[in-house]
Amino acid sequence: MDYNSYGGGQYSTTSYGAQGGAGGGGFMGGSQGGSQQSPAGKHTYGKETLRPVTIKQLLDAFLPHPEGDFSIDDVEISQVTFVGQIRNISSQATNITYKMDDGTGTIEVKHWVDVDAAPATDAHSNQKLAENEWAHVWGRLKAFSNKRHVGVHVIRPVTDKMEISYHLLEATYVHLYFVRGPPDQSMAKNEGDASGGMYGQQQQQVQNGNSNSGEMVNGKALPAMSVPARRVFQALRSTPQNNEGLHSHLLASTLQMTVPDVTRAADELLSHGVIFTTVDEQTWAVLDF
Repeated sequence: MDYNSYGGGQYSTTSYGAQGGAGGGGFMGGSQGGSQQSPAGKHTYGKETLRPVTIKQLLDAFLPHPEGDFSIDDVEISQVTFVGQIRNISSQATNITYKMDDGTGTIEVKHWVDVDAAPATDAHSNQKLAENEWAHVWGRLKAFSNKRHVGVHVIRPVTDKMEISYHLLEATYVHLYFVRGPPDQSMAKNEGDASGGMYGQQQQQVQNGNSNSGEMVNGKALPAMSVPARRVFQALRSTPQNNEGLHSHLLASTLQMTVPDVTRAADELLSHGVIFTTVDEQTWAVLDF
């Protein structure tokens, strides 16, 4: 099966990791036509990226402020691609809105129509999109009035159902790359490590229930935890403080996270027994273990 045919030329060969994921895993090599400005006109992208994602990742993507850039796994995203089943199609004079569902969540996809443009002549322009059929989307995640949607660059029907499985595997690969690191990283962090490299070290950590890339505290490996929980833990360890620890509002400001997200991360750390509350239920310090 020729997976490079997926996207009809819209998905070019990339340079992600070590050419992983049958096309690079989601990053476009080099700049895509120079920098782009955000709607606020204040930020530029030094390098455009194309990130394969699930809809749940789009819904959970972190946005530090209304004019900021979305990030997934603590990495900023620009363009995204995903597959989903069309649940509803709403046509208007200026745009067509598709409600998409990939099994992890639902999101609206807006395809703006240029009424003054000449009719498209490419092969994909004549492909019909229908409700309850699967489609592949390329676009940019946006937020308006606290509601998220994807502004479409390209949307086309999925003609081979294997494309759905291929995309989900690719999205999983890229997610694990950012969470656990590249599998081909050969140097271990600690001298005399018998694992023979980071990949073997990660395998050993997974067997031991630890997926935090060998991070040690007082000679002991950290338990497996989510990315937000690890960020909060690292901030509690590295930020100068007194014996009272750090309050949730200070952590939220330092990490550019919301207070509820910090609280959920702290609850996870409390369940692992690596931090403890001090002066109140919203102030924590690292527990020596």
